[in-house]
Amino acid sequence: NFSAGLTWLMPLLDTLAMSVAGTALALMLALPLGFMGARNTAPNTVVYQIARTTLSVLRSIPELIMGIIFVAAVGFGALPGVLALGLHSVGMVGKFISESIEHVADEPIEAVRAAGATPMQVIVHGVLPQVLPQIADVTIYRWEYNFRASTVMGMVGAGGIGFELMGSLRLMQYREVSALLLVILATVTVVDAIGIHLRKRFK
Repeated sequence: NFSAGLTWLMPLLDTLAMSVAGTALALMLALPLGFMGARNTAPNTVVYQIARTTLSVLRSIPELIMGIIFVAAVGFGALPGVLALGLHSVGMVGKFISESIEHVADEPIEAVRAAGATPMQVIVHGVLPQVLPQIADVTIYRWEYNFRASTVMGMVGAGGIGFELMGSLRLMQYREVSALLLVILATVTVVDAIGIHLRKRFK
């Protein structure tokens, strides 16, 4: 039953916006934590251990649990979904970034240091260019994952198309539920296709 299809457009856009905002938040927090959590760029052992522990903790809490906590903390809407997706994604994206940094080639870094660069300049000119393709790749992949996860966020009160799906399930409107699932499937397919295209562009 697609009779209410037009009313699903805004929730679908909310879900898309939630996934983009959550991924952007994750990248902003994961970049510094990734550099602090890599042995070859961490200022000292204490910072390294704190960054690694933070990434592990964020990675270990499922986004669904975070979503329930943030809905209780800040109320219904897209904000708790963005916070839950973003913070959970920090753990995975940050770990990937730190692992990529630890496997960079030493020659460009030594060349930058030999030119008299500061530690920050070494990171910007020696390390970052080597890991940018991997960072772009994992960010796009995480966005694809976050779009699928944002549907679940809607089911716990974070808005979006998942909220509409949950409402139809509670009213036992199974023909409408089937239509919503088809819409979600089609949108996920489009998002995955966009992700594949973007990854090819960044390679």
